[in-house]
Amino acid sequence: MATRYPATTRYSQVAIAFHWTIAALVVFNIAVGLGHDPIPALRALMPAHKAVGITVLALTVLRVAWRLAHRPPPLPAHLPSWERGAAHATHATLYLLLLLLPLSGWAMVSGPQGRRPLTWFGAADLPYLPVTSPTAERAAALHGLFGWVMLALVLLHVGAALRHHLLLRDGVLARMLPGAR
Repeated sequence: MATRYPATTRYSQVAIAFHWTIAALVVFNIAVGLGHDPIPALRALMPAHKAVGITVLALTVLRVAWRLAHRPPPLPAHLPSWERGAAHATHATLYLLLLLLPLSGWAMVSGPQGRRPLTWFGAADLPYLPVTSPTAERAAALHGLFGWVMLALVLLHVGAALRHHLLLRDGVLARMLPGAR
């Protein structure tokens, strides 16, 4: 039986859907993006990696709009100030990376020297961004760096959620779990 938490301490069903959809897409893109050099078989997934990145960008814009219109529940009162600060900083950086990773990838493949097909799951061609070769090269370097930072933050985020769930047992994770009440 699911534990019940007051509705005011839980995220909305829309926020939960955004969170888990984007999380699944990000895990896929981290695996393909960071794995395609050491595991050549993953290179065949690069068109999907690009399409998923554009999807993450669009969903993140919608998620930010939703969050601006629907305040998230407050953090539990028992959290120390350092933990509140860390949570806010981590979330802000995750949101920033959810925008910068797809944009840097889009700029990277838009450069005149390395232009590669850019479609959204084969259903629609996407326009190239008007970037120069040096800008595309900088975007490529940033895209790789952002990917590693995203991996580190995702691991930190998951670790913190598991700490709250398994060690502290304070209901923090349940606020974002689908179906938990």
